Amino acid sequence: MEINRNVGSFGNSESGIEIHRMMPKVYGWMFAGLLTTAFSSAYVLSDISIVEAIFSNSLVFFGLIIAQFMLVGYLASRIYSMSKTTAASVFLGYSLLNGITLSIVFLMYTSSSVISTFFICSAMFAGASVYGLVTKKDLTGVGSFMMMGLFGIIIAMVVNLFLQSSAIQWLISIVGVVIFTALTAYDTQRIQDQFRKHGISDTIAIHGALHLYLDFINLFLFLLRLLGNRR
Repeated sequence: MEINRNVGSFGNSESGIEIHRMMPKVYGWMFAGLLTTAFSSAYVLSDISIVEAIFSNSLVFFGLIIAQFMLVGYLASRIYSMSKTTAASVFLGYSLLNGITLSIVFLMYTSSSVISTFFICSAMFAGASVYGLVTKKDLTGVGSFMMMGLFGIIIAMVVNLFLQSSAIQWLISIVGVVIFTALTAYDTQRIQDQFRKHGISDTIAIHGALHLYLDFINLFLFLLRLLGNRR
């Protein structure tokens, strides 16, 4: 059943107002996740012995990756039944582990290029998310198409591990930027639809923050591959 984006399934304009009031909470949780990631990355990078302990031991590194997938899967599968405290703990725990694994990426690029790329990413993300907030166009088709594109670039990235083609890597990065910019708008609209369908909930806000957090992180990483200066 199509959702009325002007009023919402609650049947009055007040529900739409409540949804718009909830969106700052979504962005607040997303920002908390990004801060957690930044601080955990900075902590790892502050001590080379920690970096070596994590990335010289494949068991530790892949254990962190698996733990992240488990946390995301747990949050996604229990989002309508878990408490706000549990949802927040899982999300921030994932953000912390993600910061640890991303620290190796930040070692590859100069600090100035990481910072400049972050601001460019923030501007692009903000523009796409605002579009998702205000547009009356249904972005479901866009989201589905971008998800297919995402699977395509994952396959291309795996293939390029063997080819090691800089041209293919450049093309993947361009497509990745387009995909995650579009997904940002789609996910922003989808979060509002979830509020309309399932009601106002802090756990839904945290789940939405996770999606926007992932959009931001992936957009940032693809931009960094395009614009970043390697050490």
